[in-house]
This record gives sequence, C-alpha cells and structure tokens, in this order.
Amino acid sequence: MKLRKIKLSVDKILEWALVILMAANVLNVLWQVFTRFVMKNPSSFTEELARYLLIWIGLLGASYVAGRKMHLAIDVVVNRLTGRARRLAEYFIEVSIFIFAFFVMVFGGIRLVTITLALNQISAVLRIKLGYVYLVLPLSGLILMFYSLLFLFDIYKKKKDSPLDDQNNPMSLDQRTGAL
Repeated sequence: MKLRKIKLSVDKILEWALVILMAANVLNVLWQVFTRFVMKNPSSFTEELARYLLIWIGLLGASYVAGRKMHLAIDVVVNRLTGRARRLAEYFIEVSIFIFAFFVMVFGGIRLVTITLALNQISAVLRIKLGYVYLVLPLSGLILMFYSLLFLFDIYKKKKDSPLDDQNNPMSLDQRTGAL
C-alpha cells in the first residue's frame, strides 16, 4: 500500500531529524558547560539555542510517537470495548486528534508564524526571526493530521476486512486474560 510506504518514509525522516536535533542540542549544552566551568566565560548563544532546539525536539517528537502509537494514552475504556463500540471510540479519538491538530497546531500555528514574521520579532541573542522557530507548530500539526488520517483508514479497513473480535484486538495477551 502506498500510504504505508509514505508513512515509513515520514517515520524515517522524523527519526533522523530528531537524532540530528538531539545531537546538536547535546553538543550545544556540552559547549555551554565547557565554556561556563572550564573557560569561566559562558557562551552567550547556547541557552537560547537549547531552548529553540528543545521546542523542535518536543513537537516533532510528539508527532513521531503519535505516528508510532507510542504516545501517552488513557485507553482503559477503549481496551475493554469490542466490535462496533470499539471502532466508534477509535474513530472518535482519531477524529478528535485530527481536529485538534488542524485548528490548534496548523491553523493557529500558521497564524502565530505569520504574525511573528509580520511584526519582525527577532530572538535576543541568535538574532533569528521567531517565526522560523514557530514553524515547527504547523509542521508538527500536519504530520499529526497525516498519521491520524492513516489510522482512520486502518480502522475502516479493519471494519471492512473482518469484524473486530478478540483475535484482532490490539490489546496484549496479558490485557485480554486480565493479568496485570
């Protein structure tokens, strides 16, 4: 399926982007510690750069784990549902994520980016436009929307292919048997 290949490509790009951003942040913080404690003359840009890198790592990382279904979720109720009720709950969750990502992250993020770029807001030390820092918000929202659509298709396909019974239930064996 083409969507699966696209998802794998997006996953790989996000993985590498996160590795690079995290490595850059580690090197940046190490440089800050070195200049502060060894050279006794702290670097002026490292704190601001660490803050901006952490914003990008946090938002892209949230998108990545949502795409891998590893994000924090309170799924006690959904895991106890079966059949149509479970499918409806899964639809509701994915549609809610899609709507949130669209209105808050993409729409709101684009507004934030355009306003900060129009007002020419510039960071204090790095002297970069803050709109570029905030670009991660709509980007992350678009990625979340993509994953949400993909999961909606998966839920629909499961409905079409076979009924959701205990064999197709994504719960672990321990959850199905009641072991904690």
